[in-house]
Amino acid sequence: MTSLPASQTCVAFRLGALGDVVLTTGVLDYWKRTRGLSFVFITRPGPAEILAGHPAIERIVTPDESDLKGTAWLRASARLAREFKGMPLIDLHGTLRSRMLSCRWRGPVHRYPKFGLSRRLFHRLRLDVLRRRLERTNVPQRYALALESSPPPAQELLPRILPDRDALLRAEALLGPLDATPRPRPLVALHPYATHPDKAWPREHWLALAALLDAEGLDWFVLGRDREPLFPDLRGETADSRSRDLTNASNLREACALLSRADVLVTNDSGPMHLAAGVGTPVVALFGPTSRAWGFYPAGPCDTILERKMPCRPCTLHGRNRCTGGRGCLRDTAPEQALEAVRDALRKTELRVIDRR
Repeated sequence: MTSLPASQTCVAFRLGALGDVVLTTGVLDYWKRTRGLSFVFITRPGPAEILAGHPAIERIVTPDESDLKGTAWLRASARLAREFKGMPLIDLHGTLRSRMLSCRWRGPVHRYPKFGLSRRLFHRLRLDVLRRRLERTNVPQRYALALESSPPPAQELLPRILPDRDALLRAEALLGPLDATPRPRPLVALHPYATHPDKAWPREHWLALAALLDAEGLDWFVLGRDREPLFPDLRGETADSRSRDLTNASNLREACALLSRADVLVTNDSGPMHLAAGVGTPVVALFGPTSRAWGFYPAGPCDTILERKMPCRPCTLHGRNRCTGGRGCLRDTAPEQALEAVRDALRKTELRVIDRR
């Protein structure tokens, strides 16, 4: 365990995609609870939205995109090193950019083990010894190793996001009659989109799942961002139609609020999967080209992973590769399996509520 003075303010650095930043929030909360640490968080403007109100974060610093490139970063990193002189730097990125900042830093530097070589070797060689090593920790646990000598339990590091009042009111307005309180039927959120197309469950499966949810007597709505909404015919003029397909209707904070209203989220491997975890909503996550070894699987007590064991998995580190085999890893997971996972998540949630009573 790394020795840091109690109640100290540190600087945490993590750029990357939305999910990468979301997964830091549980670790910062853990360090706040166990070490009394607070943080200045350096990240990009987009993901910074979800950090607002976090109990461990005193300040959010968002460098301009122009400052992150080439020689401009040399100047920007020098400015940051001067501004936060003497404060510990916790590098939760582990890239060339963060190492350049570390070289200029005027204080102690702590870096998390990225296991980059192990991930790339496993991707190429599929050796069980590498898979077992990687599967021992998920990404939040690896972040925690920047300060801890051994990884805390995964459920101690679940993401934490606090939607603000305005976002919650906006979510209530968007959901309309589906968000009636008390709600007579469970509400299922659907996120059918993915940054990389080969990480997305087939569109026809999403349509079939929606029909199954209707037949089951469950309410549902769609959220996320995409050029083509899943249900363009359910975006008409009535309040009910607006409440079904909310594609492109919310910003990040509002998406978190929408997810906090849902009883379960069904999603591709995506940023909103981690947003749901951050607001305590159980997740049914569909995984295809990527792997548990990468460390991004959700770890909540009521979360479910749907995946197929195939010799070609994992075929990519980030999901960018194009599949030449018809995406069987996702296509062969049937909508009926997703429905059963939704039922199971709702049962688990109900049991946990009873236990807490």
